[in-house]
Amino acid sequence: MSEHFLLRHLDVPDIHKLEVYRSLGGFETFKKVVTTMQPADVLNEVKNSGLRGRGGAGFPTGLKWSFLPNTLWPHYVVCNGDESEPGTFKDREILEGNPFQFLEGLAITSYAVQANLAYTYLRGEFWQLAHSLDERIAEMEAAGLLGDNLFGTAYSLRLFTHLGAGAYICGEETALLESIEGKLGQPRLRPPFPAVAGLYGKPTVINNVETLANVTPILEKGAAWYKSIGTEKSAGVKIFSLSGNVQNPGNYELPLGTTFRELIYGCGGGPGEGRRVKGIMPAGASSSIIRVDDEKILDTPMDYESVAAIGSQLGSASVIVLDDTVNLGWLVSKTVNFFKHESCGKCTPCREGTYWMNRLAGRIASGRGRLEDVALLETVANQIAGKCLCPLGEFSVMAVQTGIKQFRSDFEELVAPSSSQ
Repeated sequence: MSEHFLLRHLDVPDIHKLEVYRSLGGFETFKKVVTTMQPADVLNEVKNSGLRGRGGAGFPTGLKWSFLPNTLWPHYVVCNGDESEPGTFKDREILEGNPFQFLEGLAITSYAVQANLAYTYLRGEFWQLAHSLDERIAEMEAAGLLGDNLFGTAYSLRLFTHLGAGAYICGEETALLESIEGKLGQPRLRPPFPAVAGLYGKPTVINNVETLANVTPILEKGAAWYKSIGTEKSAGVKIFSLSGNVQNPGNYELPLGTTFRELIYGCGGGPGEGRRVKGIMPAGASSSIIRVDDEKILDTPMDYESVAAIGSQLGSASVIVLDDTVNLGWLVSKTVNFFKHESCGKCTPCREGTYWMNRLAGRIASGRGRLEDVALLETVANQIAGKCLCPLGEFSVMAVQTGIKQFRSDFEELVAPSSSQ
């Protein structure tokens, strides 16, 4: 793309400074929204844009906002900036490089759902980033962009940051809410859903950093402009976090519907010389692995529907490339070790299942396994699927199930030679 809408710091030096951001029209959209538009009109504009959540689920953003009942008050907005998924590093770049666009989007979202308080939840390792955001929020308050009676209206808004303690589970929205409330970061039973009983038991909108960074350009340029980018059902631009066996890893902002080939080879320079792409994890560690035994797979458009059609999920678009040097048994051992470590232990299938998957996968990867262990690992994964309280347990089995199904020979290569006797 010649112009960035989200990673604007790549085009504009010092856009992280308030005076530079405002010189480019920053916060004029927020002022226009608050002074000339009704909250319902803002909500409908976002709904008509086709914006979908960029945190992983891809749920329509405007529709999500509309679920908040106008019979229960107060309303809250919470930004999920936990970003703990292995392979995901897009939100951090937005918050560091283009923070005011995110904060303006957060403010517009708050107005749309009539929330007077909004929180940005950040993973514990982002403590320096939290300090930086606090400084920027203070600058906004000093400039009259936050506080009481904004722009001469009756609307008031205050923003806060909240640091977690480095727990992956707090990326799950209800565990995140528990953490903000000072409780143990574990998922809640649902229903009720956060839209009805969220933060402090009140209606709450929870959106990802990248999702909120899209809100300002949508309100500035209009829903029709946004829908003209991307595909019919997956509108707009997406930041793809590219890593793994590529020569140029990094964040790339591209229209949804761009092919894997363009991202991996056009942007990432492809795997090393003489190597080929063996598999793709399109949603970080929480991926169903895509086997690339046919080059045509690389021509799959990266949008929510097309990636689902080939048996995987776009998720947060954390694209991890695996070349032909990677043994999938080794890879699966790494992923299940992560999920076992990060399981909160609240539900039995995840707590016990990730423990036993880790034991089995580790034994196979170290060459101490038997052929029967591969079948047993698959059985344990199948017993976990569909039985967990939150998505962590469901995510933990995706690489295992698809890895064994599509690359069983990789696992068998690692099994001790004497195991078949």
